[in-house]
This record gives sequence, structure tokens and C-alpha cells, in this order.
Amino acid sequence: MVKLSVVVPFFNVQTYAPDTLTSLRANAREDFEFLLVDDCSSDGTPEILERAAREIPGAVLIRHEHNGGLATARNTGLDAARGEYLTFLDGDDWLAPGYYSRLVSAAEGLGCDFLRTDHVSVTGRNRGIRRAPVPRRGEVLDPRDAILPSHRTTSVDYPYAWAGVYHRRLLDRGLLHFTHGLRTAEDRPWIWRLHREAKTFAAIGELGVFYRRGVATSLTQIGDIRQLDFIRAFDQVIEETAKDTDAELLLPKAVRTYCAVISHHIGSIERFEPEVARQLKAMSAGALRRMPQDVLDEALTAMGGDRATMLRRLRRRRPSPPPTPGAGPGTGAGPAPAEVAA
Repeated sequence: MVKLSVVVPFFNVQTYAPDTLTSLRANAREDFEFLLVDDCSSDGTPEILERAAREIPGAVLIRHEHNGGLATARNTGLDAARGEYLTFLDGDDWLAPGYYSRLVSAAEGLGCDFLRTDHVSVTGRNRGIRRAPVPRRGEVLDPRDAILPSHRTTSVDYPYAWAGVYHRRLLDRGLLHFTHGLRTAEDRPWIWRLHREAKTFAAIGELGVFYRRGVATSLTQIGDIRQLDFIRAFDQVIEETAKDTDAELLLPKAVRTYCAVISHHIGSIERFEPEVARQLKAMSAGALRRMPQDVLDEALTAMGGDRATMLRRLRRRRPSPPPTPGAGPGTGAGPAPAEVAA
């Protein structure tokens, strides 16, 4: 029986893929499988993956005939996964040796639906530890209790899919798939759904994932239309949370986080192409007008300062409809900034 399935999408990462694959080899075990999803790469990545599939124990190569983006590539891997536990890795990141064995051992010991971990953020030669915002470690908790409070960074503000491991029962319940076609912020509806609907989770301090930031091909570094998928992602968060039995309690957090991410993007609008910047403003105005207005007013009052003033002014702009799925290529290794919280 396969104990762990690791889903690893790749798209045009020939510079970084060798490090990723070497680290997978250092984590190989006879009951682990590595699902290498080539999202229609056009550089040297396919040849690198072909060699890896021959040389790395448990490696399985899956090819997309058309580029679908990170969310779709992850879904392809999930559909092929056979493991009792599942996790993810991006094709430009890497692992500490033996990390997955330690992660699975911790998950089995705790017996929860999913386990969240810290990680190492890498920018050039600089490294820093990023902690999952869950103060109680090594203890089984209710995921819903980790969504609030609204005014602090919580577990839903740490949406990295690869920072943890997930029991197969979540896949069987339909909780692990991502929204098809989302090019960025794909982890946001996913992490909110996990925390609303899973039964148990825990956090541990195990460090083993090295998250490479500042990669030129990552969507967090590219100011094109694909970045605007964060609007569609957070619209989904708001829509699904509004249907929850605890919507009155949870919506203020969802709205406040959405506002914080809009503010972040508007605050760095110069990195966008001119037409995309115009669409960002118009679509953000539309998003603000779609939010529950009473909840939004309370969130803006709580935020205060220049951010709230800017968002109120933006809300008065003529709105634009949300972006359509699949606008442009790229698997991209990043959601809208994951550490942006209210």
C-alpha cells in the first residue's frame, strides 16, 4: 500500500527542477510515490522529468497536453494519487532529507485529518523561518477554531498547500481539490474550505520545506492578467463562507482578509502592466461592492487609516465583472501574498 503521495507540478522550471528532484530522491521510501505533473513545459523541464521518472524510486511522470495552471496540475496529481496521506510540493522548491518520513510519522501519531507545518523561506542567499500561525503545537484541534479572530493572522492566512500533510479521507470527501483554472490565490478557497469542513487538525514545528521566493517565473513576480485571479478566489471564499452555519461569525474575517489583499495589490500597482492596473482597480471596485456591505463597513472601520480611505474611494469607482478562468499560461508558484492578513 502507498503510504504517501506527493503531488509536484512543474512548468518551465528547468533551472530549479534538479534541486527539487534531488530532494525528492533524499525522501524516497518504498511506500512513497512522487507524482510529477508536467504542465506542458516548453523549456528543458520535460527532459529533466523523464530522467527523474527513470531514476527516482516511486516517481510517476504525468504530462498535460495543454497548460492548465497550478490548481489544475495539482488536481491531476490528486486524481492519480493512491496514498493514505497526501501532500504537495512546487517544482521550484526543495526538501530536507527524510522530511516526509518524519511528517507522516507525526501525522500518524496525532491521527488528525490534516497537519500543518512551519517552513523555510528562501530569497537568494537569505533564509528565514515562517511559522504556521497556530500557537498550540502537537495538539489535535478543531479547524474551525483556528479561523478567528478577524483582526489577527490566523491559520487561513497561511494557505500554503505544501506546508502540511493530509489524510486521504479528506480527498474522499472532496476537500482537497482546487478550483479549476485559478492561476493565483488557488490556495485561499482551499484552506478556508479545509478549516470550515475538516474535523481535526494539528500544527507541529517540523522544518523541511524550503520555499523559494523571488523566482522570476513565479506569478507573484509577474504583473499580468493572471494575477487578477485573486478576485475570483476571494469571491469564492466569500460566497462559500456566507453559506456556512457560522457565517455571521466567519464573514468578518473573510471580508477583512479580502480587503487587506486588495489593498496590498493596489499598493504595489506599479508592477502591473498599465491595462492590467486599470482592470485591477475596476475589478477591485466591483469586488468591494459585491461584499456584504454591512460587514464591509465594519471591516473598514476596524482597519481605519489610509487603507480604509483608499478602499472606500475605490468602492465608489465603476465596478467591473470578475475575471474569466484561464486567462494566460503558467503554473506559477504562488498565490496572492499568503502572509497578507488583516
